[in-house]
Amino acid sequence: MKKSQIKIGVDILMTILLLFLMGYQFWGDAAHEWVGFFLFILFILHHLLNIQWYKNLFRGRYTPVRIFQLIIDISLFFIMIGLMISSILLSSHVLSFLKIQGMTSFARILHMATAYWSYVLMALHLGLNWGVLVALVRKNMVFVLRLKPRITLLIAVVIALMGLGVFIQRDLLTYMLVQTEFVFLDFNESKIRFYLDYLALMGFFIFIAYYISKWLRSLKVNK
Repeated sequence: MKKSQIKIGVDILMTILLLFLMGYQFWGDAAHEWVGFFLFILFILHHLLNIQWYKNLFRGRYTPVRIFQLIIDISLFFIMIGLMISSILLSSHVLSFLKIQGMTSFARILHMATAYWSYVLMALHLGLNWGVLVALVRKNMVFVLRLKPRITLLIAVVIALMGLGVFIQRDLLTYMLVQTEFVFLDFNESKIRFYLDYLALMGFFIFIAYYISKWLRSLKVNK
C-alpha cells in the first residue's frame, strides 16, 4: 500500500470516528472517551505521515489556493489541540488516573466549541483533497458507478443544500460561537436520522471547500 493511500485511509478513519463522537448521547461516556483517545492517536499519526508538509511550509510561492489550504489546516490543528486539552481535563475513564480537578466548567465549554469546529474543519479539509480521494477510489474500485458530471454535480448540490438545512435547523453556529454553555441532546432521536444529518452536514462543507479551492486554482491559471 502506498503512503498516499495510507494518508487518505487515516483521514477517512479520523472523519468516521469524529462522526461517531458527535453522537455522544447514543453511546455514553466510556465509549466516547475511548473512541476519542483512538482519534487522537490517529491525529498524531496523521501529522507524522505528513511531516513533509511542515518542511515545505516556507518553500515555494503562496498562491491563493495554498493560502486557503493553509488557513484551514492550521485552524484544524489548533482546534484539535484544544479538543485534546478539553478531553484530558474532562476524562473520567481513559485518563482518570491523572486525577485532574477543577476547570470543569471551562473544559466543557472548550470541548463543546472545539468539537463542532473540528467537525466543520475536518470536512473542509476533506473537501480540499476530495479530487484526489475520488480519483483514488475510481482507480482502485473498477465497479464504482461513473456518473455524468452534471448528474454528479446535481447530487452534490442536493446534499450540500440538505447539509446547510441541518446546520441551520440544529443551530450549530450557536455552539461554535459559544453563545450557550450547553448542548441540546435528544436522547430519543433516531440514530439513523442523526448520522444522516451529520453526513449531509459534512457534505455541505466538503462541497464548499472543494469548489472554493477549484475556483482559486482557476484564478491562478487565468493570471
